[in-house]
Amino acid sequence: MKVQFLLLASVLSCSAVWAADEAKTDPVTEDGVVKIVWQNPKDFRDIKSSGEIQSRYEQRLFDTLTTNINKEAAKVLKPNQKLEMTVTDVDLAGDMRPTFGATADDLRVIKEIYPPRMTFSYQVLENDKVIIAGDEKLSDMGFMTGIQPLNDKPFNYETKMLSDWLKKTVAPKL
Repeated sequence: MKVQFLLLASVLSCSAVWAADEAKTDPVTEDGVVKIVWQNPKDFRDIKSSGEIQSRYEQRLFDTLTTNINKEAAKVLKPNQKLEMTVTDVDLAGDMRPTFGATADDLRVIKEIYPPRMTFSYQVLENDKVIIAGDEKLSDMGFMTGIQPLNDKPFNYETKMLSDWLKKTVAPKL
């Protein structure tokens, strides 16, 4: 009887330690002049993976968007300036659809009714002093219109939406 209580106590104490280990901090990606904090990615509207381990997919998404926005920000910002963002929601272009066993993975269906969306706050720092700050709720309702070159780059619609925002919102204020 005492052995059972000891086993139960040890299992419960191990469970508490595992639960404490799972309390992770928000992921942060940094590249060049851009630093992005991805706040509570589990609460994001849609960053579901199709055929890839979810944590790897999320990290690939975060790294790709950070690298791509850095390319544009480096063109717009002065050498002593930096862009910092805190992303609170992401909804990737398209919608995940189950295949009901036809394939092993769900499919992301891209249609005009499923535009990319992103919510974030940002600040542009110059010598560690905030010169521009704001909150944004981006949505690109026309993401499939116009002439588009064939492109198989990952997260192309989201990257274009962020690049357009940077050129139209941040660049004129500098």
